[in-house]
Amino acid sequence: MRILVIGGTGPTGPYIVNGLVDRGHEVTIFHTGRHEVDSLPPESVVPHIHGDPFDLDSTSSCLDGQTFDVVFAMYGRLRMLVDYLVGKTPRLFSIGGVPVYPGFVNDVDRFPLGMKLPSAEGDAYPPLGTASGLADPSLRADHRADKVRKIIESEARVFDLHPEATHFRYPYIYGSHQVVPKEWPVVKRALDRRKPLILADGGRTVESAAYVENVAHAVLLAVDHIDRSAGRAYNVADDELYSRLQVVDVVEEELGHRFERINLPYEVAAPAYPTIHHHSSQHRIIDTTLIRTELGYRDIVPPLEALRRTIRWQVANLPADHERVDQVLQDPFDYAAEDRLADLYRRFVADCGAVSYDAHPGYSSGYYGPEKNPGGMRAGMRSSST
Repeated sequence: MRILVIGGTGPTGPYIVNGLVDRGHEVTIFHTGRHEVDSLPPESVVPHIHGDPFDLDSTSSCLDGQTFDVVFAMYGRLRMLVDYLVGKTPRLFSIGGVPVYPGFVNDVDRFPLGMKLPSAEGDAYPPLGTASGLADPSLRADHRADKVRKIIESEARVFDLHPEATHFRYPYIYGSHQVVPKEWPVVKRALDRRKPLILADGGRTVESAAYVENVAHAVLLAVDHIDRSAGRAYNVADDELYSRLQVVDVVEEELGHRFERINLPYEVAAPAYPTIHHHSSQHRIIDTTLIRTELGYRDIVPPLEALRRTIRWQVANLPADHERVDQVLQDPFDYAAEDRLADLYRRFVADCGAVSYDAHPGYSSGYYGPEKNPGGMRAGMRSSST
């Protein structure tokens, strides 16, 4: 097929472009030209059209008079591109995100607070101005930010104008060249041989994520099954998800370092915010059953190996670029302030440990009755914080 990829030089783009070329398709990419990458095939194989996918005049001057069997809208102003591409392709593949789910951006938009866990494709916000979903008793508020409204409107516009389109809701993307490398605050502290590490709510937060190569594999499956994927919106995420605490475990093993884990409530764990990048430590998990059952998706890179590769890539590439990355993450690496928090934590834990009980609280299960373990399960279990 004759395929146009709008973008193609971001974290997942080269994997998708190379996959299309390997399948024998004729591929052209349209992008600004400001960010060339050496992981793409040579221009003799994949021609480049340079223009601004955010500007209609520039897009028109570059693409007018051309038609394509498939267009991938991976970059640029999606609503503008969706309108422009009417009549220029029978199949549109578009990229969106998971902010379309109530509770992703603002916990208070749902009851109980936070995202539905997991959130399936049909749980997304209805387009603004429609009656669908307004009677849903779980929707208690609407604090949609302007950017979120645009994401919802853009996704609706895709299917209004291209009913046969395939749309992907990307979660947090990790791997080489990732936009917001949320592992870096932990990696850099390990490289700096910092001992205290501030964790918000024990680092238990879990968010759907997908490794760059796994995302590209998911998108390419939709091309391989182009008839089956028509008219579908798919969630994409790895087979296994890791909590922030588990990411710390892997960083420690990869870099041969051991942190002193400082567990603080989210409200005061400011140094941990760059690793969460949300206003709360609520889980944000999407359901990926649809793409697995319809297209047979399974990870091609196991998540543990993917995370190890990401850590190694960051060690090799981000120290030289850390000022820009630190600004994106809004992490000042204020170690003096973190040391003060660590001191307060240690004193608080010591004070709490000095509280005596007439009978120490515990817990038991069907495997350990009180008569066999009078102190409850707690008395026989090793604390996860030791």
